[in-house]
Amino acid sequence: MNKIFYDVLGIGNAIVDILVEVSDEFLVSMNLKKGSMSLVNEEVSKKIFKQISPKMKCSGGSAANTLAGIASLGSSSAFIGKVCDDPLGREFFEDITSLGVDFGTQMITTGPATATCIIFVTEDAQRTMVTHLGACIELAPNDIDEDKVINAQVTYLEGYLWDPPEAKKAFLKAAELAHQSERKVSLSLSDSFCVDRHRLEFIDFIKSHVDILFGNEEEIISLYQTRSLNEAISEVSKDSSITAITCGAEGSIIVFQDQISKIDATHVSCVVDTTGAGDAFAAGFLYGYTNSYDFLASAHIGSKCSAEVISDFGGRSKTSLLSCLAPNP
Repeated sequence: MNKIFYDVLGIGNAIVDILVEVSDEFLVSMNLKKGSMSLVNEEVSKKIFKQISPKMKCSGGSAANTLAGIASLGSSSAFIGKVCDDPLGREFFEDITSLGVDFGTQMITTGPATATCIIFVTEDAQRTMVTHLGACIELAPNDIDEDKVINAQVTYLEGYLWDPPEAKKAFLKAAELAHQSERKVSLSLSDSFCVDRHRLEFIDFIKSHVDILFGNEEEIISLYQTRSLNEAISEVSKDSSITAITCGAEGSIIVFQDQISKIDATHVSCVVDTTGAGDAFAAGFLYGYTNSYDFLASAHIGSKCSAEVISDFGGRSKTSLLSCLAPNP
């Protein structure tokens, strides 16, 4: 086997997150369903941007947030994603590499602009996203750095990136290469609407390529179109080796073979913003997994990381996640 240089390699949408605080009435006026993620073109994104006053801007995207969390925990990480060689693309590069994440995917010089995600945060800390995928859709199989896949313990894939056909081929290439090298493959379902679009393909991909699956209860239920979470858990236990299901304030559920374990959520005195909660959970879990913690201990670490992120504004912790862990998680 090759020497492991990275704990986790992530492949996902390279997006600049733009966060803004709004009222419920604003969402209604924009015809946005609270808690949803809508895809829009560049023209619509620019039109919305003119109507808001951003509170924060940083490199983002689900997988990128998870890798930033892994870096914050002191582990090694790398990212593959597509940006344009424009001001936002260069800002994305500077931001994510400053966190310690290895990012070297070649930028495009023509075509779509760097992707943006406008994240509307309401008073109840819920987030509603409007995303312009831009350069993200340009990711292709030749962007997969084979050496990084071979030399990563886990290759982590973001379900959102299943939409563009070439990106889907890139996922399959990375997953096959990882398993040929006796590495693990992990998938985040990302969003229930994403699951609705690709349900059968996701199930097939999980059965054939995924070792560690992440999703919230709504996504898992949508995946199997069951009436209850328990029925969905019964189905996913047949398809995925390890499944981590986040359930908000109710904690998480870890499914491993016939074993189902409930993990309590870490107490939070005040939830400020739920953006990035699932990404942070995945970061903590993968940190634990790649450092030889058992599944339950890894889930506890994920819970602590998630609690840290939702206690502040934005999808990432402003302090080291490592500092929020007890000596023996």
